[in-house]
Amino acid sequence: MVQNEQQQMKILNKEIPLGTSVTLKMDIARLFTHSKVEVPIIIERGKKDGPCLLITGGIHGDEINGIEIVRQIITQGLNKPEFGTVICMPLVNVFGFLNRSREFPDGRDLNRVFPGSAKGSLASRFAYQIIQHIVPEVDYCIDYHTGGAERFNYTQIRIEGSNETSLELAKSFGTPYIVFAKNRDKSFRDTMVKMGKKVLLFEGGKSLNLNKTVTKFGIQGAINVMHKLGLRDFSNEITIPEEPIIIQGSTWIRAKNSGMYRAEVRAGQKVTKGMILGTISDPFGSFETSCKSTLDGYILNSNHAPLVNQGDALFHIGYK
Repeated sequence: MVQNEQQQMKILNKEIPLGTSVTLKMDIARLFTHSKVEVPIIIERGKKDGPCLLITGGIHGDEINGIEIVRQIITQGLNKPEFGTVICMPLVNVFGFLNRSREFPDGRDLNRVFPGSAKGSLASRFAYQIIQHIVPEVDYCIDYHTGGAERFNYTQIRIEGSNETSLELAKSFGTPYIVFAKNRDKSFRDTMVKMGKKVLLFEGGKSLNLNKTVTKFGIQGAINVMHKLGLRDFSNEITIPEEPIIIQGSTWIRAKNSGMYRAEVRAGQKVTKGMILGTISDPFGSFETSCKSTLDGYILNSNHAPLVNQGDALFHIGYK
């Protein structure tokens, strides 16, 4: 792949020369106690020019499996390139992490306020700093996420389907599914793509949960992508992924009733139209109903909650 060259790099107004390892701390907010809330930015530059890859986790503070993936990438030394630069932000939303919450303290979803504003809400100001001081130096990004609440995402990469470079990188990452998903307005991915960056959005697991299989997929995918980009020779560590299933569209199956919920199928499974996916009952033995698939497809997300309300999302089914 054709690589950008970046001899000069400045992040948070600090020059980062080739061949250096630097940890910067983004300090733009404080707790009610006036204690600083600092977001570490771990920068590793190779001795030779090459592209810049940004690896992020925890944009939603309760999505800790993504944080764990980036943490392990750092502790295993996988973020040290021979060419170019790898920037790791394991925990973007420190506020949400401390509160075990998806949102910022102002109640806003950080991933819905990009590119942010210097004079906006707390979340908006935070987004603004990332876009202004970090993203301009970046060429590529792997952004790690999980399913929300009790909803478990099967490992997948989401990209804008029209970009061939992103599709090539997504295939090298190695998830079983690649989902063509439109960029959400004011999301981190949407803003970066508009700035000409190539973004792979990884989904795997569920919030407030660690899953070893998901973590392994996430780490291996980063290794594969770094090798593909020429950041480092991982010839002995890369895996040759099987041909992924390309998901062109998707739909949600929602609960038609409230009650006790039991899934009959699992995330990642292929299903057919009319297939029973789960059952909902009352706690007294007088009512039980089945939830059926409305199409042929693949389960990208499955609700693990034992109790559901009418209208709750139970399954996210993708189709070719």
